Amino acid sequence: MSQPLIRVEGLAKDYVMGSTVVPALCGVTLDIAAGEFVAVMGPSGSGKSTFMNLLGCLDHPSAGSYWLGGQEISALSGDELAAVRNRKLGFVFQHFNLLARTSALDNVALPLLYGAMPPSERQGHAEQRLAQVGLAERMDHHPAQLSGGQQQRVAIARALVNDPQLVLADEPTGALDSHTSVEIMALLQQLNREGITIVLVTHEHDIADFAGRIISFRDGKVVEDRTNAAKEAAATS
Repeated sequence: MSQPLIRVEGLAKDYVMGSTVVPALCGVTLDIAAGEFVAVMGPSGSGKSTFMNLLGCLDHPSAGSYWLGGQEISALSGDELAAVRNRKLGFVFQHFNLLARTSALDNVALPLLYGAMPPSERQGHAEQRLAQVGLAERMDHHPAQLSGGQQQRVAIARALVNDPQLVLADEPTGALDSHTSVEIMALLQQLNREGITIVLVTHEHDIADFAGRIISFRDGKVVEDRTNAAKEAAATS
């Protein structure tokens, strides 16, 4: 059996507020295989955002272990976590987080400044990713010249530009209308079919239904972990 891309065992996170310890994540154990498309759901305070922060190397667990691509992440230093974020992870945010005075092409190329790619190759690589998300004709446009859906496509291209092992999407449709949300989720599905592993957080069931697996959190624990029958049925119809 092949090694999972993500493995967490007994993953826990506590926050200390004065003399009070608040458990945000309570001993989560699960695997995610390379090539999966997973939606993480749950109400506010359920632990889903804490779980994503740990997967994204944005925080340290209080207990338990996290492996990404066979590398144990949970014991790394802050600088080592930053290196993993840059080399192995891509992030997509609800509000795009684009630089307003910078072209779409330069926004996408930005993560490459922190990597080992020669400057002569950066522009071409960023152009390829923008073309992949359908924005080959918009490379010189600034964010204010793009619709919300186009800005999110730029953000997705930026997340892909370092060829990450994993893309983490935090409410990627939260700032979009329903029609544009469907377009963005269809794009993520297409990228997943091309082999990209995606884990997204959403509170919307219709958005989660684009994923092949849905993991639900409540009170810091996984309360449901299921294959998405709706997507499977659509794929075979």
